[in-house]
Amino acid sequence: MNQLIVLGTGNALTTHCYNTCFALREGNEYFLTDAGGGNGILTALEKNGIPLEQIHHVFATHAHTDHILGVIWIIRMIAAKINKGTYQDSLTIYCHEELEHTIKTIASLTLAKKFTKHFGKQIQFRRVTDGESLSILGQTFTFFDIRSTKEKQFGFLLHSREGKRIAFPGDEPCFFPGPVSAFDLPTLKDHLVPYVTGADWLLHEAFCLYEQREIFQPYEKHHSTVKDVCEMAENLHIPNLVLWHTEEKNLARRKELYTREGKQAYNGQLLVPEDGDVILF
Repeated sequence: MNQLIVLGTGNALTTHCYNTCFALREGNEYFLTDAGGGNGILTALEKNGIPLEQIHHVFATHAHTDHILGVIWIIRMIAAKINKGTYQDSLTIYCHEELEHTIKTIASLTLAKKFTKHFGKQIQFRRVTDGESLSILGQTFTFFDIRSTKEKQFGFLLHSREGKRIAFPGDEPCFFPGPVSAFDLPTLKDHLVPYVTGADWLLHEAFCLYEQREIFQPYEKHHSTVKDVCEMAENLHIPNLVLWHTEEKNLARRKELYTREGKQAYNGQLLVPEDGDVILF
């Protein structure tokens, strides 16, 4: 996998950009990570030329609405195609055990049985456990529990066929968030060291600019600022950093402002994508 299609870049409350989610492309197949908070995922897929028929793998990180409600729409639309005989093979949804129960419960309450009847058949759930590695579309994904104190959440480390290590620690900081003194740097969480250290790419949330932390209060929300993430990435010598899951008040100038603040602390390649951007690894 050497292509990442950015489907959304916003946090839970954004309305002018979609909630953060993305697809990894392998040939004509896609590995979808989260799906945002509604049927906007269908628009995002259509805009980016990703047919539902070519999505057979979905990873759901956690149960917050801006990550899993779009999964319900994916299930509904693919189940409808199964009913019509236009969807080949099966859909596998990767998630932790509690999240499987949550997704099935929401689906059972909101979708007709003609859609949910495919659970356990053409729509499969694959529970992932902390530290478990799976081969998916010819690549190795190692899933891990980020040990969130808000909601149980998993991320992954992708070992690509091209030899790249791409770390995605979910939508919370992989370090202890909060302001630090001028002499300190953000500290990487111990249980995430094996997954983040040595990564060629880090896909990380950045709720807002450091200079606007009093306005958006990222630390109270278990999030971080651009400056925090960039200092940590520089300290770890990570060569490529992607920032997303942001506020949208600065949307028109987000790329410019986030890049300016980030480059004061980080010397690697810093990407602040827009919805619909394609990143090549």
